[in-house]
Amino acid sequence: MPTPPPPGIYVPVPTFFQRPSSSNAAPNSNLDSTNNNSNAPKTSTATLPLDLATQRRHAVHLARCGIRGLVLLGSTGEAIHLSSAERIAVVGAVRAALDDAGFPDYPLLAGTATQNVAETVQQLAEARTAGRVQWGLVLVPGFFAPHVSAEAVEAWFTEVADRSPVPILIYHYPLVSNNIALGPSTYQHLSTHANIVGAKLSHSTLSHHTLLSASPHPSLAPAVFATFTGLGQMLVGVLAMGGAGAIDGLAGVFPRAYVRLFELYVAWERSQSQSPAPSSPSPSPSPSPSNTPHIHPLHTIRTLQYHIARAEELVLKWGTVGTKEAMARIAGFGTSAAARAPLAAGFPGGGGEAEWDFWAAELEGLRGVEEGLAGEENREKEDKKEEKGEEKGEVGEKREEKIEQVEGKIEEGNREQGTEVEVVVEGVL
Repeated sequence: MPTPPPPGIYVPVPTFFQRPSSSNAAPNSNLDSTNNNSNAPKTSTATLPLDLATQRRHAVHLARCGIRGLVLLGSTGEAIHLSSAERIAVVGAVRAALDDAGFPDYPLLAGTATQNVAETVQQLAEARTAGRVQWGLVLVPGFFAPHVSAEAVEAWFTEVADRSPVPILIYHYPLVSNNIALGPSTYQHLSTHANIVGAKLSHSTLSHHTLLSASPHPSLAPAVFATFTGLGQMLVGVLAMGGAGAIDGLAGVFPRAYVRLFELYVAWERSQSQSPAPSSPSPSPSPSPSNTPHIHPLHTIRTLQYHIARAEELVLKWGTVGTKEAMARIAGFGTSAAARAPLAAGFPGGGGEAEWDFWAAELEGLRGVEEGLAGEENREKEDKKEEKGEEKGEVGEKREEKIEQVEGKIEEGNREQGTEVEVVVEGVL
């Protein structure tokens, strides 16, 4: 029986391209010139080569930071700008990198952005073969949105699920799907299909999340149908309604912060379920040295959610371009100038640096959280190294004691037997 992806924070990773240059411009295209000649040729970014080295490094970085899984070839991944061969190359490179780094069974989802059933199934099959992808994230077909009924969408997904070699999740992103409408009843009907195991909702209609995640319908139970939000600014609200987590692009820039918010909320909710219900209100205790005020977990959760919501405004305004700007400038992966046409290479309009200065200030709070968590990780690693060093020292001392004991017994035996006994102490120990 197919199962959904485990709960947590997932990143729809961008596809990294090499920086535009004279050596990698599209065939027959013109190239940028540093002079102001009006006849100067211009660079085409339509076929920038893949940057698989950065793709691999970023994937491993996210896995080590606690991200639960990756979505490859989604909307943030510019899937519609890639050829079939490039899709296969990206998936294969990421899986190989994760294998080499010690993450052999790491969860991977492959996105599809085509309207054709056969091609959708083909893309899922290719992703499975190339990188042992466990799930597909299938975009709702919205090209003919004004003329397509809910029943037609259900029929389309049913045929994909019937033929898909991997379980699939429904991906509803109205902004890139011609604002096609998809109501909770459609999800409920599709959830009865064994090969449809969840959904990603990239819109802010919390009531739809609630009607799916908190539904009493057996086929929508979290164990068999996982509902993720595509908006990190809604994470706590979605988790409160029983959602599985988030699949969020900005989590690729600030992975530790998003993971920490998820963990904090889950831990708080668990503590609430384990705490006995109070029989009656108790008087507030008087402050004392042993009863110092502490920060309530919900305050920490709300504060972190605030910083994430503030940062997500960048993505709401600039989409993938904004994500790539932050990825390059803050996380140090890729270059903001490398997106394929028709996406702009960096902020459009000629005011790139001024625009970034504004957003840098908006991201500062979340950036501080991320850096603080990274520092915490480094301190823990150093502590573990010191502990291992101390343990090694203790082992060494005990080893020396055993060597002395063995040598003493050897000398005693030699005296009694009058013979030389050759013993390899290392082997004895």
